[in-house]
Amino acid sequence: MAETAQPNIRITTPNRSFEGHTDSVTTAAVFPDGRRMVTSSHDKTLRLWDLKGGVVLKKLVGHIGAVWAVAVSGDGQLIASGDEEGSLIAWHGETGRSLTRAIKGHHYRICSLDFSPDGTLLVTGSWDCTIQLWNTTTWEVQGKPIHCGAGVNCIRFSPSGELVAIATHNHIEIWNLRDSTPVVSNPASALLRNSRATLRTQTGRAKPDSDNPVNPRTISTKCITKFKAVINSCNSSLAWTPDSTRLLSAGPYFDPTIREWDTSTWQQVGDPWSGHTGQINALAVNSTGTLLASASSDNHVRLWQLSDRQTIAIFTTIREVLCVAFSMDGKRILSGGKDKKISEWEVPKHAPKDQASEACSHPC
Repeated sequence: MAETAQPNIRITTPNRSFEGHTDSVTTAAVFPDGRRMVTSSHDKTLRLWDLKGGVVLKKLVGHIGAVWAVAVSGDGQLIASGDEEGSLIAWHGETGRSLTRAIKGHHYRICSLDFSPDGTLLVTGSWDCTIQLWNTTTWEVQGKPIHCGAGVNCIRFSPSGELVAIATHNHIEIWNLRDSTPVVSNPASALLRNSRATLRTQTGRAKPDSDNPVNPRTISTKCITKFKAVINSCNSSLAWTPDSTRLLSAGPYFDPTIREWDTSTWQQVGDPWSGHTGQINALAVNSTGTLLASASSDNHVRLWQLSDRQTIAIFTTIREVLCVAFSMDGKRILSGGKDKKISEWEVPKHAPKDQASEACSHPC
């Protein structure tokens, strides 16, 4: 999709910066209480921040390799982080105390992880081409690894917790974690094509049911669809809308676009969203489902309206941007990257904020 002809707000100076890491900041996750944030870095540490004061509350040490991913549980009681060596560490959300040793969960880099909405499961994705599910009470692996056939770049639970979206070097895959019933209604091996992307689906359909949460003790998995968002290329990031009706995916440096997918059919909606000139490294949707923020290696964070897919603001940094997140109230954007710090940006006052929704999405 072509960029909007309307003028965009361009901002080059953040409200403030959070400094302390000594290498690239890879992920930022805001706590549900809106008071704190945790960040991960190539400096092998996590940092727990007070958002109001802008100060480090605690430096979390335990990884022996660069930390690529961090996530916070929905109740704020757990933090999980994954590193270059394929190790996972769980931390207490309030104190920052480590709850586990560094657990070797993968053979190579953990690039992404996410908690289920009810907090009973953690899912980790790695460049060793596998996904692991973890019981967050015992911190033991649940079931067998999911083999994706390509390195995993991003993994996200749907807001209901029933589905997991996986972005790999080759495909986007959607898995059902509740049982082995596939949820796509088209005949097996049917191939849906358009001029920009292809989609392969399998049989059956089941409506998500938030009143029937995933039971970690009886979990089974089923791949329900696999599709190529970018032909012969990797998929770098994912984000669900709060109502689960859309999945957004981001592309690499030679196709730095965002694609929107209808989750009832898994067909692409409209043309790709264009504007970035470098790989899109992270996506985040605000809690009301009205805005999308994208972080790119072109040194920009773009703010998009989901209603018309138009850019309404561009935030410029001096280095590549690797992560992005919204504050809980949706009034600020937090971005981090190769400049070794987190920058806080104000969401323009004219941006839509008041459309109701049922749940929050997770930052990538």
